[in-house]
Amino acid sequence: MDNIIILSNTNSLDSAETIGNFLVKEKLAACVNIIPKIKSIYSWENKIVKDEEYLMLIKTKQSLFEQVKEKITLLHPYEVPEIISIEIKNANNDYLDWLKNNTI
Repeated sequence: MDNIIILSNTNSLDSAETIGNFLVKEKLAACVNIIPKIKSIYSWENKIVKDEEYLMLIKTKQSLFEQVKEKITLLHPYEVPEIISIEIKNANNDYLDWLKNNTI
């Protein structure tokens, strides 16, 4: 399958909207859902950090992963942004057609 969801967290709604708007406008993603105010606990520079973040669920094609990763890295405020893809194995065929028709 050629369809994936990319997960990426960021520190603000503005940052998530900037990234999401760019990806959808450029047809690198068909849709970006932004889930506000998730609690993240992680290790950074030998410290345990607790932050409130915004999770982006980016629906796109596997063939666009490298371009999406490049753009997220360029626009993202973090030194090391999370950019993880998950394969979409099963989905509504009409939805997959829509995803295909709304990406390059």
